[in-house]
Amino acid sequence: MKVLILGAGRVGSSLATTLSKENHEVNIVDINKDKLTKLQEEFDLATVIGHASYPKTLQKAGADSDTILLAVTSSDECNLAACQIAKIKFKVQKTICRLSGSSYLDSLDAFGDGNIDIAIGPENEVTNHLIDLIKHPGADQIESFANGALKVVSVKAKKDGMLVNRELKSIKSDMPDTETFVPAIYRKNKPFIPDGKTIIKENDEIYFLAEEANIDRVVQEMRLQEESSSRIMVIGGGRIGFALARSLENDYKIKVIESNQDRCEYLSRELNRTIVLKGGGSDEELLKNENIENIDIFCALTNDDETNIMSAFLAKKLGAKKTIIIVNNYSYINVLPKNFVDIALSPQRLTVSMVLQHLTKADVPQEVILKMESGAEVIEGVIHKNKFTESFFNKPVSNLPLPENCITAALIRGGKTYLHSTELLLQPGDSLIIFVSGKTDKTKIENLFVED
Repeated sequence: MKVLILGAGRVGSSLATTLSKENHEVNIVDINKDKLTKLQEEFDLATVIGHASYPKTLQKAGADSDTILLAVTSSDECNLAACQIAKIKFKVQKTICRLSGSSYLDSLDAFGDGNIDIAIGPENEVTNHLIDLIKHPGADQIESFANGALKVVSVKAKKDGMLVNRELKSIKSDMPDTETFVPAIYRKNKPFIPDGKTIIKENDEIYFLAEEANIDRVVQEMRLQEESSSRIMVIGGGRIGFALARSLENDYKIKVIESNQDRCEYLSRELNRTIVLKGGGSDEELLKNENIENIDIFCALTNDDETNIMSAFLAKKLGAKKTIIIVNNYSYINVLPKNFVDIALSPQRLTVSMVLQHLTKADVPQEVILKMESGAEVIEGVIHKNKFTESFFNKPVSNLPLPENCITAALIRGGKTYLHSTELLLQPGDSLIIFVSGKTDKTKIENLFVED
């Protein structure tokens, strides 16, 4: 596959490294020579120095009818212009455009019919993830599949959990009316696929599948569920902070702290029940005056990673029960002390996931990276009759050949979900949710979902 990436920022660089490892023909464009030199030294890919939306730059980078264009610079306007020019002048095969705000997302028809094939809005995705995590306070990560009918959830097992120090199969006797399945456990950061006799240990990171209505029941098995949260403090009244407050203000008591006076006035006008305060997240006196010790969830959502991290440290020190932050630099994720930052959400991970699912030629409605450093992800695909699958129809799903570190976690047929039903007979049109716990041969998975 010939891929042209515009922008060598964190998202562009992550995409370039991921795709080059999968042996795609990758070219990346940026105006920053140092960023490109570093990428070129570490990975087998071509680079072009230049402005991403200039026709001469696109021509030099080899844009043509075989090219898939990924416009992921930090400028929405640059991304839009580049997609238009690439489609009209160079007839590129597909354009994928990252857009920060919702304004452009709602007006894509203004940029010409078919010039932007796929538009992704990571800020909307981040907001939706935050809402899920607030509604289910015991979960560390929640991802949606099967059009939202099924959730993949990560939870850390604690010693007060009902299932800790017991066999995994005990979950069925504890909750006979609750459907769930555990496809992977990370123990001391090393993944393995468990079976019914696996003993759950304290601090195991457990991934399970369940319907949303059952999430909290399963979490209760792994750890004593936190009391329902009602008081939320948000640091940063930007697009994400504003969208979060607007979505939740009717059900929660929310305070937003924003440093810019004009933005504060805007938030006060647009939000109905949210309290808006001018100040910074690291203002200890302000946090104390606003009774930080009574805050159930503290969300640091500014564009500055260091501000978010230090705000969370201070909030936890002063008594906030739980902290959630946004971290744009993914390398921070694994070094943040868990006693200060409970959950760090990465827009970079979400954006890379959103882009990758649109690059495969297979019928893959959803592909989500869970851990960027380990290769853990979940792939939802539709089974079609082809040379790789034709001999497996009307046979148990468990017969389907999967590469190492993979397991079929669920099957969806006719709107009904079957969790790890190994003896169900495979039919064309079935959707499979495959859990990948580590590095594997993704081509073998995608071959199952290719239309003949």
